[in-house]
Amino acid sequence: MNGQKISKKLLGAILATGLLSFSGVIVETAMNITFPTLMKTFHVNTATVQWMTTIYLLVVAMVVPLSAYIKRSFKTKSAFLMANFLFMIGLVIDTVTPNFSILLLGRVIQGIGVGIALPLMFNIILEQVPKSKIGIMMGVGTLITAVAPAIGPTFGGFVASSLGWRYIFWLLLPILILSLGIGLATIEQKSAVSRSSLDMLSVLAIIITFVGLILGINHLAEHAFFSFSVIGWLMIGCLGLSLLVLRSRSIDNPIINLSVLTNRAFSGHAIAFFLFQLGALAMSYLLPNYIQLVNGSTSTVAGLLVLPGAVIGACFAPFSGTILDKLGARKPILTGASLVLLAHLLFSIFGMHLSNALLASLYIVFMLGVGMSFGNIMTSGQQSVSKVEQADANAIFNTLQQFAGAMGTTVASLIVAMSQENTSMAYTKATAQGSQHAFILLFVLGICQLVILAKVVKKAD
Repeated sequence: MNGQKISKKLLGAILATGLLSFSGVIVETAMNITFPTLMKTFHVNTATVQWMTTIYLLVVAMVVPLSAYIKRSFKTKSAFLMANFLFMIGLVIDTVTPNFSILLLGRVIQGIGVGIALPLMFNIILEQVPKSKIGIMMGVGTLITAVAPAIGPTFGGFVASSLGWRYIFWLLLPILILSLGIGLATIEQKSAVSRSSLDMLSVLAIIITFVGLILGINHLAEHAFFSFSVIGWLMIGCLGLSLLVLRSRSIDNPIINLSVLTNRAFSGHAIAFFLFQLGALAMSYLLPNYIQLVNGSTSTVAGLLVLPGAVIGACFAPFSGTILDKLGARKPILTGASLVLLAHLLFSIFGMHLSNALLASLYIVFMLGVGMSFGNIMTSGQQSVSKVEQADANAIFNTLQQFAGAMGTTVASLIVAMSQENTSMAYTKATAQGSQHAFILLFVLGICQLVILAKVVKKAD
């Protein structure tokens, strides 16, 4: 690309794919708040209604690893159209569904579309944006996907209570139509397409991996660890992962090139990225529950208290990308990781006595740290691999993001639930104690991620 300017067409392409990703993330978090309503509407129990999220997460996690293959084998605009149309079909199905089974079918189709869509924006940024502007544009990309979970519960609750839960799907359709129009006009093909056959054994290994790992993790809160529901599924997931690794080493064109993980700098970034996402999702579970169960506030108050931190952190991402472009990756990433660690320490110290004001203030510190470092970790990690490996690296980052989300929420809820079983203390105190234990675990993980980042993030040239 000549010069250092970003063309209007490129900005349009990023916006189109960003709107698609935004819709995919917001529909996941917005629907979580409708579970009680869906249980009454379709006469299903808590375990059944959880499949709304579980099956969506499963499908997204299984499709995202295919993104490197899709990038190599299909034109960018073709992949975009496929993702957009699948997502819209899934939304329409869910707006008119007569029963819960059809609702799940719509979620599966949405998950396929979103799994294709999520890596698209970052692939376009990495491939087409000038090197001196990659930091800020990766920050913008992170902003787009980070704002969605921040406003998702508020959006879902407002729409469900005022219009009905089906309108959550209806109201996303205009956004997808806008995304479609912009994408058709602006997305350009910049790399050669080389269609290759899809290795079905690798696809099977991916399915086994994520079905096993995600179901095993999701069952932790309800079943004993040494039951088949947990350890059995986890072993099946590990077996699938082993098969995928062996298969990727034995063929010339693997679906996802896992050898990129032998790059110590990249693997260090990937581990830190996973820990950041795990911590962020754990906090998004812990804090609203603390506000409601310990401090006795309503769900509306809980949403309003965590919203400022989430929005501030998300909006800070592009600014931190600018710092990376000017000063290199080390300063913003280590500063952000230090702020996250400080927030975890303070949450751990005051975990038994967190007023709503203190909780909201500490969450702003935490999200400032996330905004300062999260997107930049992905950018810095991508810069540690060759241009040819970036699609595979992007697929790994996006896959880890989905998996960490499932693990963060489950681990946090499990720790709190174990404390709540202690009948020798009041329920509110037991909840506060469980939350404090979770904060301490996140503090320990925060130390690990800061140490890793200090070793792998390069100083500015």
